[in-house]
Amino acid sequence: MTLLSTRGLSKNFGGLHAVEDVDFVLPEGQVRALIGPNGAGKSTFVGMLCGRIRETRGEVHFSGQDITGLPAHRRIGLGMAYTFQITSVFSRLSLHENVALAVRRNRERPNRQEVDSKVGSVLERVGLRDRSGQAAGDLSYGHQRLLEIAMGLGQEPRLFILDEPTQGLADSEVESFKNLIRDLGREITILLIEHNMSVVMETAEYITVLDSGAVLAEGKPAEIRANPAVQAAYLGSGPPC
Repeated sequence: MTLLSTRGLSKNFGGLHAVEDVDFVLPEGQVRALIGPNGAGKSTFVGMLCGRIRETRGEVHFSGQDITGLPAHRRIGLGMAYTFQITSVFSRLSLHENVALAVRRNRERPNRQEVDSKVGSVLERVGLRDRSGQAAGDLSYGHQRLLEIAMGLGQEPRLFILDEPTQGLADSEVESFKNLIRDLGREITILLIEHNMSVVMETAEYITVLDSGAVLAEGKPAEIRANPAVQAAYLGSGPPC
């Protein structure tokens, strides 16, 4: 079953074609990576998926519903969660309070005990439960990224979009993140925008490559690594940037 799709999705900023006629299909239950060089249009494309950037033309469909034009909060209500390159935690609130806000958003009449249990569960999952009482602003940048993931998980999404989630993580934390993605991939659909190719190649089932705002290639990790067009664009003899 297709969970998310776009048809002819495009975004122009004046004379700049940031994203041009992208057709994209994401099946439910898949871990998909979206890669490409800097300036390829990845963040603009994801911003349109989430409703934070208005498309110039084209359509976005989620779970069989045309959501083109819906604001971001309405898309969250349908089952989308996302993190972006710039962290957006509430720095003066504790980790527990940050996640609790996200958990309550997903419940009409939140029960305190249920909320606390869910908060503890997701903080445990990202390795931050022992810091639940700490102010979010006191965390390192990498740990704030993990807190954002916990906040997204607290919403119990059907689709979780992660934009550069390993940015700022130490090598040991990146390894833990890979395990987290493998674990989450058994439960929810994930769209991963990531520059770290070891993360992409070891966690994604399928990869979409953007270049100059258009889809350059799609395929399984081994197919993308061997694709001549991808290699010519930016892979070279090493991993893509």
